[in-house]
Amino acid sequence: MHRGRRDSVAFTVVVGILVLLGALAMALVIALSGAPGSLALAAFLAAIPVGPLVGCFMWLDRYEPEPRNLLVAGLLWGAFVATAAALVFQGIGMAGGASERDSLAVVAPLTEEATKGAFLLLLLWWRRHELDGVLDGIVYAGMVGIGFAYTENILYLAAAYDGTSGLGPGGTEALTGTFIVRCLISPFAHPFFTVFTGIGVGLAIASRHWWARLLAPLAGFAIAAFLHGLWNSSTLDGGGHFFVVYGTLMFPAFLGVVAFAVYRRRSERPLLTSALQDAAARGLLPATDIPWLVDLSARRQARRWAKARAGQQGERAMRGYQAAAIELGYLHHRYLRGTAPDDFSVRGQEHVDELRRIRPYISFPGQVVPTR
Repeated sequence: MHRGRRDSVAFTVVVGILVLLGALAMALVIALSGAPGSLALAAFLAAIPVGPLVGCFMWLDRYEPEPRNLLVAGLLWGAFVATAAALVFQGIGMAGGASERDSLAVVAPLTEEATKGAFLLLLLWWRRHELDGVLDGIVYAGMVGIGFAYTENILYLAAAYDGTSGLGPGGTEALTGTFIVRCLISPFAHPFFTVFTGIGVGLAIASRHWWARLLAPLAGFAIAAFLHGLWNSSTLDGGGHFFVVYGTLMFPAFLGVVAFAVYRRRSERPLLTSALQDAAARGLLPATDIPWLVDLSARRQARRWAKARAGQQGERAMRGYQAAAIELGYLHHRYLRGTAPDDFSVRGQEHVDELRRIRPYISFPGQVVPTR
């Protein structure tokens, strides 16, 4: 088992154990936070923004889809590990003399962004080959933030309904107000903050300089914690201050991040095209295949073509070929930039072997099936 496989196993074991422990801890916290009826209602309402948010990040991830198990791991880390660890650290801060105001404005942003960002650091340490740049960092950070927001919203919604949130006697009115603010007006808050840590990690992956690889994640975390603290502080002086900060700073900044993420997504096609053209020139794959690999609609057309001619088996073969070619393209791009992982030659050869194994059994629209 080479180092990459060992690191993957270590990542899976560590994250799996921590998710289990975090789930047990948060199950206890949630169970003590309200009656079963209010918790069930809170869990249902908190889940409403999850699907659309996940869909947005999956849309960003379409050029080089990340492994689904890692995306799910990010959601679970945010929902259980980050929330449980943040509660522990915040409890320590309160025990150390931090006021409730300081805890909300300083301790909570630092601990929550640190515990969410820890998942990205584990990826950087053990699954570095899965991170190809800024867009991957954004996607993984978004998943962690969505998971965190879901669990936190359950606690806030249940407390609002039970009247233990400090917003009045509770009931439907308090629950509705909390749902509107947290799940409709600002469901993007936690993903938005953590995305800056993801951008920092992505810049570290793409950089040739050791100092940038060190400072970029720290700078991303600092921005995430600062914005999170500013957001929390805006809730301390009444709803008017919150909506001023929301309208003049947070929402415009969020739109800026969205525009940046869409720009990075659009840059994926020329990046992949250039890398695969160089790979084709080195004889790693046929150049005629490239148009069917770098365009999303062409990928879908090729899969439909394969299914129409060879059924489900043909479609699976086409998917496998496309996946291996895309992975090779991004790995080759990092090689050309001088930022390839240490085991890039082993991984690159695995992708090339997979391409050569599948290629005799597929054809693209308008091509003749190669001779086997």
